[in-house]
Amino acid sequence: MASTHDTGYKLLFSHPAMVRDLLLGYVPGEWVGDADFSTLEHVNGGYVSESERQRHDDRVWRVQVRDRWLWVYLVLEFQSEPDPWMAVRMKSGPRKFGQEDKW
Repeated sequence: MASTHDTGYKLLFSHPAMVRDLLLGYVPGEWVGDADFSTLEHVNGGYVSESERQRHDDRVWRVQVRDRWLWVYLVLEFQSEPDPWMAVRMKSGPRKFGQEDKW
């Protein structure tokens, strides 16, 4: 279940300038310097989980890096207590996103 913090951070990272600054400030790698942030665009990241029947709306962006498009998947979720299955949950989100034919 999403908390008010989840909603606030998702709203914050719905702005291209915030995503650009996040990537430039915290993500290592040459590709970040080669990214053309004028092409940064939000992509629908919503899906319904088969087992939970719950809608998830993570922040998904794409940006052009050299001659290719790169998808950036931001998962923002606050936990009130430790979740031993978090690694499994995090792996399933991008996998489900990739199964849909959105483009």
